[in-house]
Amino acid sequence: MGEANLLLAALIDRAGLSNAGLARRVNLLGAERRLSYDHASVARWIRDGAIPRDPGPDLICQVIGDALKTTVTRADIGMERRPTATASVPLPQLVERATALWRGDQRDKAAGPPATGADAVAPVWEWENPPDDVDVARAGRRHVDAADVQRLRQLRARYQEMYRRVGGVPTRPRLVAALNEHTAPLLRDAYDNRVGRELFRAAGGLAALAGVCAYDADQQGLAQRYLFGALRMAKASGDKRFGAYVVALLSTHALHGNQPRLVVQYAEAALRAARGHLTPALAADLHSLAGKAYARMGDSDGCQQHMRQSELVAARIDLSDEPAEASYVQPGLVETQVAEALRRLGDFGAAQTYAEESVRMAAGTHLRGRVHRYAGLALIVAQRGDVDQAVHVGTQMLEYAEGMESGRIRDRVAQVAAALRPHARVPVVAEFLERADTDTQLRGF
Repeated sequence: MGEANLLLAALIDRAGLSNAGLARRVNLLGAERRLSYDHASVARWIRDGAIPRDPGPDLICQVIGDALKTTVTRADIGMERRPTATASVPLPQLVERATALWRGDQRDKAAGPPATGADAVAPVWEWENPPDDVDVARAGRRHVDAADVQRLRQLRARYQEMYRRVGGVPTRPRLVAALNEHTAPLLRDAYDNRVGRELFRAAGGLAALAGVCAYDADQQGLAQRYLFGALRMAKASGDKRFGAYVVALLSTHALHGNQPRLVVQYAEAALRAARGHLTPALAADLHSLAGKAYARMGDSDGCQQHMRQSELVAARIDLSDEPAEASYVQPGLVETQVAEALRRLGDFGAAQTYAEESVRMAAGTHLRGRVHRYAGLALIVAQRGDVDQAVHVGTQMLEYAEGMESGRIRDRVAQVAAALRPHARVPVVAEFLERADTDTQLRGF
């Protein structure tokens, strides 16, 4: 079974056709070839990403194009044998592909597994390199204005706060609805070059956050597709800082997938491409992500080099001069990342020092950030054999995590529990494990 063809599903919907209706019209156009497609054939093209033999794809393009009164290509219906990377598609196709993804997500159509290898690198390479979009203006019936763009920014701020409080699982469907109901129509409206760039910047911010929520809900292929789309919008916006932020998210996603070499490629590409545009917060985060990746590969020198750079840059952070998306880089985040890298390298003493400093500054961050900081410290002290301290810190972690529906928070709780499980006969550990296991099951979604 292949990847669902969300582009075809979206265009069939926009054309007002049923699966049976599309099959019937394709059969009529191909009557001399005695085609016999039916609604099940169309369902298979959508569900499995199956591509019919020629001239099937061209006939499908003709039927949908006639219904929409426009030219439709094989790329538009997702039936290219070698699909074009998201970052290189023309803007009209970008709009169609992005909105198709959003509509498919709202209707629970699968997005397939994450891309790997060259397919995972290409969108970042194409964001980094020419050609750039000279003019993003679009003709349409209604002109988008600054108030429309501001509403998208406000939506993003609202859903970011929700994500940080309750997790990506409950936030994602609401955010996806906002993309379909508010963002997609604006992208298809009219705008000049200036407003268009601001629109792609705002729409990309929402799409990137949807990718974060999908990642948090363990929908990893979907998360990657959202982030690739957001990166193409970042290129259209002309905002290098925003593009670097999206690449940082892709780095985090790749790190979760245990692809440290890809993380290094991503982070170093963003540091290179956005040189002169990066703010200290984004630069610090990219360096720390690369450092954590090197730690996973057991490369102490590479890890230390990037972590030193991260600390140096972080000293210059002024959150009042950072893009809204970079607000996650709060005091103590770099210390959290350094502690994790040092733990991976087996330097538990230094890791604990950094982790304790990150927890000391935790009061100034959001609930989600506190969970990660306390989890990091609990994991380190548990691995050092300080069971009582690990339970004490871990219990605080559980209190901050209460009520969150989040795959990544679930993972952190499970990691701490696994580190303490060898001491399960100790009463305080047994009590902690019972509560942690219950919390993990509640977040199993």
